[in-house]
Amino acid sequence: MAIYTLKRIAQVIPLLIIISIVCFTLIQMAPYDAIDSLTTPNMSKETIELIKERYGLNQPAYVQYFEWIKGIVGGNLGYSIVTHESISEELLTRIPNTVLLVLPAYIVALLLSTVLGLIAGFQKGKMLDKFIDSVSSFSMSIPSFWLAMVLIFTFGYKLQLFPILGMHSLGNENSTSDLIHHLILPCIVLAFSFSPELVRYVRSSTIGQLAEDYVLVQESYGNSKVSILFTHVLRNVMLPIVTNIGMMLPLLVTGAVITESVFGWPGIGPYFVKAIQSFDYPVVMAIMLLASSLVIIGNLISDILYSIIDPRIKEGR
Repeated sequence: MAIYTLKRIAQVIPLLIIISIVCFTLIQMAPYDAIDSLTTPNMSKETIELIKERYGLNQPAYVQYFEWIKGIVGGNLGYSIVTHESISEELLTRIPNTVLLVLPAYIVALLLSTVLGLIAGFQKGKMLDKFIDSVSSFSMSIPSFWLAMVLIFTFGYKLQLFPILGMHSLGNENSTSDLIHHLILPCIVLAFSFSPELVRYVRSSTIGQLAEDYVLVQESYGNSKVSILFTHVLRNVMLPIVTNIGMMLPLLVTGAVITESVFGWPGIGPYFVKAIQSFDYPVVMAIMLLASSLVIIGNLISDILYSIIDPRIKEGR
């Protein structure tokens, strides 16, 4: 097991280096330079050159890249060229807020999707299966920002049942009940966004498992179909879902950019959008690198978890 894990980690390291190069190159190819957000048409060339020198933007691209990587290895993601604040400190403040929003939404979506997917797979081709599939297709076609605005207008503005912006009400920063009250609407939006793909994934796995020989054996022993579904089929369906645990990792950071922006949630979303709008390229590069790296690390975690469950993976069978 240790050898398999070390091999997978060794494969990940070159990928992370390639990702860092791609992220840096994409920013360098952007139509606007980072210096554009700091200068005005009235500035003299001497002043612009001084600003470039201050931020190291007058150096060749490869020098800027190695300086950036050196800072990342040392735990320093750099500083915003707009606010001049540490990017690392900003992310350490905002990532927990994003996790607090995305994690419960994903758990709700996973539980709901597992039940609906099992039922749909069990009722394959019947009315209930078609209904669940239609709802999933409809859910996939709804933009999350549109759903968020509908919920805000209906339950926040018209009915005034839930707050529509922020993470806390003024003066209730330490109130858990107030936090939960603010969580409900954005969590509904995210759970609605995460569920359709998971439902279809569980449904297809269920259909595959129901065609296996062990289901016929259990039926021959007189076990009811419902008992077989939730005792035996569920256990085997959950094995491939383990891969989603690893793939959930990038969602914890960048899975709610639009929803956070609509609800004014103080997470990664508004920070990322504002950085793009203001050409704050150090922030954009840091978040792009973080999100891309989490995808690779998430795949690594999925592979390791799957190899623990199924030893044939690590044996190369």
